[in-house]
Amino acid sequence: MDSLKTPYSAYRYAPQKIDVAVVGGGQSALAAAYFLRRAGLNYVVLDDQQESGGAWQHGWDSLRLFSPAQWSSLPGWLMPPVAEQYPPRDHVVNYLAQYEKRYNIPAQRPVRVTAVSPQENGLLVTANTDAWLAKTVVSATGTWGHPFVPEYPGQADYRGEQLHSAHYRNPEEFRGKNVLVVGAGNSGAQILAELSQVCHVTWVTLEEPTFLPDDVDGRVLFEHATERWKAHSEGRPHPAPTGGLGDIVMVPPVREARERGVLKSVRPFVNFVNDGVVWADGTRSQVDAVIWCTGFRPALAHLRALNVVNATGRVDVVEGRSVNEPRLWLVGYGEWCGFASATLIGVMRSARSAVAQINDYLSSLAEQTA
Repeated sequence: MDSLKTPYSAYRYAPQKIDVAVVGGGQSALAAAYFLRRAGLNYVVLDDQQESGGAWQHGWDSLRLFSPAQWSSLPGWLMPPVAEQYPPRDHVVNYLAQYEKRYNIPAQRPVRVTAVSPQENGLLVTANTDAWLAKTVVSATGTWGHPFVPEYPGQADYRGEQLHSAHYRNPEEFRGKNVLVVGAGNSGAQILAELSQVCHVTWVTLEEPTFLPDDVDGRVLFEHATERWKAHSEGRPHPAPTGGLGDIVMVPPVREARERGVLKSVRPFVNFVNDGVVWADGTRSQVDAVIWCTGFRPALAHLRALNVVNATGRVDVVEGRSVNEPRLWLVGYGEWCGFASATLIGVMRSARSAVAQINDYLSSLAEQTA
């Protein structure tokens, strides 16, 4: 059915008319909601999860932030401190749930948005038989729902287990097995560190990983991102400080793995075989499982009807606003949406800017119809 011609009678109820529909319910959506609430706009948050907490509720059991609590907070309310230096996953999930309650954020869940479609008087946001007619939309679905796994020759013939880090929980099911961890980022390093205590694990990376100094954590990385943002806004060349958000932070488990001498990687294998992999020198290794720590792509399937997703899987934006659909803003997908915008503390700047633009846009609409 052509979404542009879908009659409102096709939905369970007539579409609810609102100023802003926020698609997503994690940290980016909550940051946007905070500023929407302050602006006094009529908005709704549509989250496809059963409970609050966003992607954090799906992280592996031992996952921790690599910044202290006060450096991992959303706008308006500092994350409560913990005894440990780096807050665990469950602490983050609880913080996000309490944040939602603290600011009375109107989150509806589970609501899986299937499409955002252009209409003459707004954007039609549909979820099964429910619909909202929004003057503007903030897409804040993040990347967790779109894990990336590279293709290798023979992959379909491999009989072992393959899973992405998005679905990894703990090392127990791999005890005593031969496991490959593929990917040079923080997830690869942290999962390798705990797996190495219960099984034979090989860390596969395209290049030698970049390890940050022991005294560098998320605080320093955010400061670096802030310097880049300031240089960009002032028209200066971007500084190039040591360390980026993708480099490996030496959190305690990773440091401990280094002390045990297991924090070492090898270059990629050439192809899969039915019981393992073949390396560049022709040798063959039996492998029981492969854990892909190879990152994510923006989860933007709900925007297909707008024809705004480009060949790279992103949306062309200027300061977070879609170039081709000016009623659409994107928050929290990574650097292309704003410096450090995929981090808890970094998303504040992008969310604030998006809501300020939305407020200006809605004010202009009101003036046109006055």
